Amino acid sequence: MERCSGHVPLGGGPGEDPGHAGETTSLGWPGNASGSPQRSWRKWPGRGKSGHLCLDCCPRDPLIHVACVCAGHNASRDVVTLVKSVLFHRRNPLHFHFITDTVANRILSSLFRSWMVPSVQVSFYDADELKSEVSWIPNKHYSGIYGLMKLTLTKALPPDLNKVIVLDTDITFATDIAELWGIFRKFTDKQVIGLVENQSDWYLGNLWKNHKPWPALGRGFNTGVILLYLERLRRISWEQMWRLTAERELMSMLSTSLADQDIFNAFIKQNPVLVHQLPCFWNVQLSDHTRSEQCYTEVSDLKVIHWNSPKKLRVKNKHVEFFRNLYLTFLEYDGNLLRRELFGCPSQASPESIQLQGALEELDEDDQCYDFRRERLTVHRVHLEFLQYEYTPTEDDVTLVAQLSMDRLQMLEAICKHWEGPISLALYMSDAEAQQFLRYAQASEVLKNRKNVGYHIVYKEGQFYPVNLLRNVALKNANTPYTFLTDVDFLPMYGLYDYLRRSVVHLDMRNSKKALVVPAFETLRYRLSFPKSKAELLSMLDMGTLYTFRYHVWPKGHAPTNYAKWRTATTPYRVEWEPDFEPYVVVRRTCPEYDQRFVGFGWNKVSHIIELDAQEYDLMVLPNAFMIHMPHAPSFDISKFRTSSSYRNCLNTLKDEFHQDLSRKYGAAALKYLTAQRNI
Repeated sequence: MERCSGHVPLGGGPGEDPGHAGETTSLGWPGNASGSPQRSWRKWPGRGKSGHLCLDCCPRDPLIHVACVCAGHNASRDVVTLVKSVLFHRRNPLHFHFITDTVANRILSSLFRSWMVPSVQVSFYDADELKSEVSWIPNKHYSGIYGLMKLTLTKALPPDLNKVIVLDTDITFATDIAELWGIFRKFTDKQVIGLVENQSDWYLGNLWKNHKPWPALGRGFNTGVILLYLERLRRISWEQMWRLTAERELMSMLSTSLADQDIFNAFIKQNPVLVHQLPCFWNVQLSDHTRSEQCYTEVSDLKVIHWNSPKKLRVKNKHVEFFRNLYLTFLEYDGNLLRRELFGCPSQASPESIQLQGALEELDEDDQCYDFRRERLTVHRVHLEFLQYEYTPTEDDVTLVAQLSMDRLQMLEAICKHWEGPISLALYMSDAEAQQFLRYAQASEVLKNRKNVGYHIVYKEGQFYPVNLLRNVALKNANTPYTFLTDVDFLPMYGLYDYLRRSVVHLDMRNSKKALVVPAFETLRYRLSFPKSKAELLSMLDMGTLYTFRYHVWPKGHAPTNYAKWRTATTPYRVEWEPDFEPYVVVRRTCPEYDQRFVGFGWNKVSHIIELDAQEYDLMVLPNAFMIHMPHAPSFDISKFRTSSSYRNCLNTLKDEFHQDLSRKYGAAALKYLTAQRNI
C-alpha cells in the first residue's frame, strides 16, 4: 500500500477503537501498532500484525468490532452464514472476536485462515477460562453455560476495546453493519447497552397459566443483537452489578429460562437509564410467539433477521418466504466471492497474502503448464468437522482416510456399513453442494448415527480437482495414530478395521517404519454379492466376477503387490518398490504428505508411494486383507488426460520436477526413481 505522512494506527481516526495487537489471526488486515501493553487474559493462540492506513489515500472508515459466543459444530456452521451476510454488505474493515470452546476454535481458526478475506481480523478467546464466571448460575435454556457468556465480555475482551456489536450465531444481516455501529453515536452520556425490544409476550407473563418470567422493563429486551459500550460498562463496574442482580433474582427464580437475556433484563429493570432502545428492525425475531410483523411496515425496512426458533424456516410469518430466501441466499452463497478488496481502499495485505501474490506474479503465463502451477498456489477455504465429530482413539487405532466430490456421495453409506471404525473425509464441494450434503447426511439413517466420521469441506476453486490437497486435509485431521489411505470408490472387506488394528500391533508399527499394503480388486458389476472371506474372493476371481485392480488398463499400478503370492500367503510379506506402484496402505498418521503439485488425474498416489520408499518405509502386503473397487462413470479429469496432449505433457513436466525435488531432498538415494522413470 502507498505510504504517506498523515497516518494513524489502524482502527480509524481519533475516537475510534483501535484493533488490538496480540494473539489474533490477521486476514489481510493488520492490528494496531506493535507497542500495545502486555495483556493478562488468556486467548487462543494466533498471530498479530502491525501497520498503518494512509489517511490521504483511503476513506477514514472505522474498524468495526463484532463479538460472538460460538461453541460446538452446529454453532460453527451457523456463524459462517452470519459472517457471509455481514461481509456481503460491509464497506468497512472488521474485527471478529469469537469466544469459543475447543471444537469451534479449531473449526473457525482453520476456516478464516484459509478464507483469506481482506480487511478482516479474527481473535479467539478460550471459553473454558470464562466458565467459572457463570457456572454458578442455574440455566434451563438449551444453550447451556455458553448462553450466559455474553455477560462476561467486559472481562473476556481486551481492556482497550471500547465498543463492540454482540451477535447470536443465528443472525442474518440485510444491510451494512456500519449502520448499526453508527448508532453508538446516538447514545446519551449514561447509556451503555443498545437493545431491541423483545417481540414475544414472554416477559409479560401471559403465555400460559402460572408462567412466571424474570423481571423486565415492559416487554423486555432481546439479546440476540447488542451494542455494548465496554468502556462505560467497565466504569460502572458491570461485572459486579450483573452478579448482584443475578444473585438477588435467583433467590426467588431459582434458575434462568432464557440464559443471559433474563439477567440483562433484570438489570435494565433496575437501571432503565442505561439502555438505548434500538429500532425493532435491527433484530426482527422469528420465533413462533413473536409480534415481529407489528414492528415494521415494509419488508424493505428490515436490517437484521434473528432466527431464534429451533424450527428456523418453518416459522409463521406473512413474509416468511422473503426471510427464507434471504437466509438461503447466504447459506449457499459462494464464500470465495467475499475475498474482494474493500471498495476504494485496498487493504494492507498480511505476509501470507503478500507471499502468495509474489508467487503468482512469478508464474510465466506463457508456460503451457501455467494452469497447473497456478492451481498449486490456490488457497481453498476449508471447513473442518462440518458435522458433529466425537471419537476418542485407542493407541492402536486406524482411521480410514479418503476424499470425494458430490458425484461419489452415494458411496458413503456403503463404506460406513463395511468399516465401523473412525473415518476422515475431505469433500470437494461448492457452498450450495455442502448444504445438499448436510441435508443428505442428516436424512440418512446410516450416516446420522455415526459420530466417528469427520467430514471436512474443501470449497471448490480453480479448474482442477485438487486430489492431493484433499487427501492431505483428510490425513491431517485424522485423530488416530494410524491411517488407512484409500479412495472412496473402494469398499473394504467386512472386518478390515479390526484386522488392521491387530496387524498394527503384530507388526510393531509403533517402533518401525512400515506401510501395510491392502490388496485391491475390482468388479465391473454394479450389483455385487460382496465376498465374506478371502476364500470366497479367490473363487470369484477364478470365475471372472472379480479382477485384480486395473488389470486391464494399468497393471503396473498394483502388480508389485504380487497377487500370485497373496493367493496362498498366510503371513505378511515384503515387496519392493517398482515404478508406478500405487497401492493403498496403512501408515502412521505422521507419514509424508501427498505432493500437491499433482492435481486432477495422474501420478497423485504414485508420487506418495515413492516418498514413502525414499524414507525407507517397508512395504508389507497383508495376507488376509482386501478391498474392492466399485464401478462408476469416469471422472472429468481422466477424460481431460485421455483427450488432451498438453495435459499429458504437463504431467510429464511435473514428474520431472518432482524427481528433481526428491533428489535435492534425499540425495543420491533418490536417483533410482529418476533412473527408473527414464527407463520406462
